[in-house]
Amino acid sequence: MATIKLTSLVLIVVGAGLAIWGYQKSGGFNSQLSNALTGSHSDNVMMLYIGGAACIIAGLFLFFRK
Repeated sequence: MATIKLTSLVLIVVGAGLAIWGYQKSGGFNSQLSNALTGSHSDNVMMLYIGGAACIIAGLFLFFRK
């Protein structure tokens, strides 16, 4: 049981790290240019956001599972 809790905490931390990394990359030149031309962030930034959210959700699910 302790292993699952530890794994869930690691997933939450990794997910937060990916989301923060995506936020930092969204301020870069390539992402700003892509946002100006297409109206959305670059694929790399979106993958970091999606990966971060998936890790956080999976970590929370494992942490609060009985």
